[in-house]
Amino acid sequence: MTGGAPPQPARRAPLTLLVTWGGSGLLPKMPGTWGSLAALPVAAPIHWAAGGLALALAAVIVAGLGFWALRHYLAGTERDDPQEVVIDEVAGQWLTLAPLALSPEAYLVGFLVFRAIDTVKPWPIRHLEALPGALGVMADDLAAGVVAAALCFGAFHLTGQV
Repeated sequence: MTGGAPPQPARRAPLTLLVTWGGSGLLPKMPGTWGSLAALPVAAPIHWAAGGLALALAAVIVAGLGFWALRHYLAGTERDDPQEVVIDEVAGQWLTLAPLALSPEAYLVGFLVFRAIDTVKPWPIRHLEALPGALGVMADDLAAGVVAAALCFGAFHLTGQV
């Protein structure tokens, strides 16, 4: 599948908009990358207005909403982890960015490191995908976000850029 979800009844449209992060997960080819990119312009104003802790809290809220929405969305599909679902990437990306400086450089590095970890899924992150249903969909990206945040923060700290 190269993006695009099967047609959804009108009553499922709000769930689809949420789990595809405004439709970014429906774009062709790399839906996870599109979802992570679409997370950045929403993260920046939260980060600017209220700081990294607020962005981390927003990530937890999005993860909770995503978990709830995914449970309902997955019930209407025959798939375990549909590619168009990117709410998990949004939450993971925001966790990555939360401890970093609000700067284009930090956001670029955070984006690239999160995408690399989310794509490669090193141990034990890969095992989290095996958790059932919405939990498995969300857990691996949240773990990737935490690992990416630690790596980025450590790298920026070592270079004196935090």
